[in-house]
Amino acid sequence: MKKNIYLFAALILTALFGGAEIAKAADVSIGVQIFTRYVLNGHGTKGGNDFDDRSEGSDFIGQRTVVDVKANINDETSAFIQLQSNRQWGSGEVGANYNDNTTNRGSTSGANDGSFQVNDQDSSVGIHEAYFTLKNFAGLPVDAKVGRQEIILDGHRIFGDTLWTMGQNSHDAVRLTHKHDNITINAGYMLALEHGVTGNAAVDNQSDAEDYFFHANYKGILGGQLSLVYNFLQDSCGNTGTNGAAGNACTNATALANDIHTIGFRQAGQMFGIDYRGEYYHQLGQADSDALASQMGGDAARGTSAGIGADRDAYMFGVRVGKAFNNVQMKPSLTLWYDYLSGTKDSDLTDGTATYKSFNTVFDTGHKFYGLQDLFLGIGGGGSTKGTSGLGLQDIAIKAKVSPMPGWTAKVDYHWFYTAEGVQGNPDAGMGGLNNTVSATGVDRNRSSALGNELDITLVNKYNANTNVMIGFSNYTTTAAFRDLRGVRGDGANWAYLQFDVKF
Repeated sequence: MKKNIYLFAALILTALFGGAEIAKAADVSIGVQIFTRYVLNGHGTKGGNDFDDRSEGSDFIGQRTVVDVKANINDETSAFIQLQSNRQWGSGEVGANYNDNTTNRGSTSGANDGSFQVNDQDSSVGIHEAYFTLKNFAGLPVDAKVGRQEIILDGHRIFGDTLWTMGQNSHDAVRLTHKHDNITINAGYMLALEHGVTGNAAVDNQSDAEDYFFHANYKGILGGQLSLVYNFLQDSCGNTGTNGAAGNACTNATALANDIHTIGFRQAGQMFGIDYRGEYYHQLGQADSDALASQMGGDAARGTSAGIGADRDAYMFGVRVGKAFNNVQMKPSLTLWYDYLSGTKDSDLTDGTATYKSFNTVFDTGHKFYGLQDLFLGIGGGGSTKGTSGLGLQDIAIKAKVSPMPGWTAKVDYHWFYTAEGVQGNPDAGMGGLNNTVSATGVDRNRSSALGNELDITLVNKYNANTNVMIGFSNYTTTAAFRDLRGVRGDGANWAYLQFDVKF
């Protein structure tokens, strides 16, 4: 018996140390992240972030667990795999339903892995990234990255990983990168949505959504760097639009094209002690799916039809200036910025001359720009409940940052939000009875395009070399336009969170 035990122990040790030697020879490294966030809506008082003064507050805990494996296989080949579990404490529900400040957070029954489950059925682990990289591909000065991967360009404006959400965002793509001196060039293809294979190649291919992008970055211009971006989201079936086929087969007769060509530039850097950023993007293409009915508040007769078609002609620009002051200990800074995303008027979508002018944020990280409560995600995407129903968006913000003590950073942001197109020009664009409506006090509410104000307070602590702690509180104050646009009645919403990010 003892002999068998010793033999078993020897085999285990051999496997462990042998595996370690193999990993060492292949240059394999492993990383782990445990990211836990407690979210509180409404602070347990009336007025949670559903903007309903009659509702009570709610809270939940989400957790992202990530294991990274990186292997430098040889001088020309490397690989990366990231396994991820995105779940809510006590339920096992997938994180897509509760990873931000939304009100839909899945089942409350404790399915899969609640404490009362004697047999854990959680199956939430999946592959977030899995790709290999070939250096100097085909003998060219180009590195090829092939597989599921995050794509982040510049400041997350057109391509980002969504950053705040528990699951973040990744793509099935092929990316080619060339670097030379101060120049970096990226070009890639992404299969954004695969309908499947039914045997009808014409229908299958038309129902897919594909993306092609080009990005060039040149460092050393005006105290910073200049980026040029071109992105083509080819969606002949209109799957990405509100009235699209949502992955179902479509034919030429039923297709509602939603093709988006985005071209623009971004210049960012520092001059004369001032941090600055300026960017501009223009969009062309087809917008049948986005324009049909969703812009018209559900009234298809006032909008366009599949037989007529809608052209896309939209733009956005953003400017930011900031100043860091000379205080080594406190490190104070102040930033001002303004973003403008174009919108669509009723008159832009008249029959026969339909033009959709609402800028689509494509694959951006909206959390980084339009307030931390994430109330304006999916801008320009038809009738998105977190957009502005095609009216566009203006964001005026002031941001302050200071380090009150070593290891701590405090941030205060304040946003003023407006639609880009006046609500009086869009009586049917999801605005209900707002237009031509006089309030009980005799105030003509349709004169204002103000959507409200948001205050974001964030406190960040570098607890140690492997742990960051973040505490946040946000308050949003609504307007008549916002309440009518979203169909809510509350004057405001509160939201708070506490999160721990541990990496090793």
